[in-house]
Amino acid sequence: MPRDYEEKSFWLATAGPYRESPPLDGDTKVDVAVVGGGFCGISTAHYLKRADPSLRVAVLEDRVVGYGASGRNAGFAMTLMGMSLEVTSLRFGKQKTKQAYDFGRRAVDHIGQLVDAHAIDCDYEKPGLLTVATNKGQAKRLQHEIHLAEELDVQGLEWFDASRTRAEVDSPAYLGARWEAQCALINPAKFVRGMKDVAVADGVEVYERTPVMEFRPGKKSLKLETPRGRVKADKVVFATNAFSTRFPQLHGKQFPVFTYIVLTEPLSAGQRDAIGWRNRQGIEDARNLIHYYRLTADDRLLFGGSDAMYYFGGPLDRDRNPAVFRRLQRDLVRTFPALKDVRIEYRWGGPVSVPMDFFPAMGYLGKDRRVAYSLGCVGHGVAMMNMAGQIMRDLVLERESDLTQLFWVNRRVIPLPPEPLRFALGETLRAALKAQDAWEARA
Repeated sequence: MPRDYEEKSFWLATAGPYRESPPLDGDTKVDVAVVGGGFCGISTAHYLKRADPSLRVAVLEDRVVGYGASGRNAGFAMTLMGMSLEVTSLRFGKQKTKQAYDFGRRAVDHIGQLVDAHAIDCDYEKPGLLTVATNKGQAKRLQHEIHLAEELDVQGLEWFDASRTRAEVDSPAYLGARWEAQCALINPAKFVRGMKDVAVADGVEVYERTPVMEFRPGKKSLKLETPRGRVKADKVVFATNAFSTRFPQLHGKQFPVFTYIVLTEPLSAGQRDAIGWRNRQGIEDARNLIHYYRLTADDRLLFGGSDAMYYFGGPLDRDRNPAVFRRLQRDLVRTFPALKDVRIEYRWGGPVSVPMDFFPAMGYLGKDRRVAYSLGCVGHGVAMMNMAGQIMRDLVLERESDLTQLFWVNRRVIPLPPEPLRFALGETLRAALKAQDAWEARA
């Protein structure tokens, strides 16, 4: 009988046999409790235990490791933080944009280092990233970003014209592309499970099927209520990203925004030849509400994006949206007409964490240095959130480092208003992004 998590993505359905860790049963006391068993939570626990093996570190996961975005994403380990270099530059300035890009490069390398160091079987490959332009406005914007990167002394971005782009991947929609070699692809469910095994071998305690129902910060200890027991902790890390909306202390820092994916049957040799794509690059287009797509290890075509949905009240269970699934299938065929008869075998979705200014935030929760949090992946968390474990380690240990000096650590997050203003604000931002995409598509 399929497990409940297997319906959440192709990755979770096909990652192979999985032995769940038992839930917490009874009361316990730990040095550090990490709420959330995704990339950031597991990475944080791993690096804390490596830094101080004497610490008792426990991960509390609502369902199973990788149940949230870490098991449902497209598997792109990329340099991008936030929405784009240009948006980050406008919001934070050029110097900080360069700092973010440099961190992103380190984070992509870090994924490969973890795979090599721990022999994690996660279908790792590093084929690079093509960000394609499908209209003149997108082409202009991508070339502008390359010029901005040159001003920032960011290396490794290159413009491909239409013929060179189509020599790499043949779509009649492509007018050009920005090429970046620093992008890896993984099976995210296999990766997070592999890192869980590493953390458990280090001595980290992982409790699955252990939702945190209430967090109470007391003067002597921090208390976490779960269905079958209470955890007292000296320090707590909320590695909850989009699921941060469940906790009043974090509720106003981000929108849980849904993105959706369709996945084809394995492509035949003839279908692969018809679209080229011999080098297996990850691909995004240059829309605001992007399409992102890649080949899996068994040559299925994963195609996601098209829209970004915030639902009134911030529910976390809108994993299926038939209208978006239909648009994705339509857009897949528009991109690759040769695949008009391909069969869609999997459809899924999930929430990503989006702060008001489209950029991550990590730090202490208010003035209480016993509590740290991380959120705001904006859909680009594969590399970033695994690297973020080192930032969270240093925050928990209260030690200053080059990582804790990064500008998004302990930054002020623009608070979101309550409903119904929150929904209205989300729809206004989404409408503005869609309007720009529509305007460029007319050119």
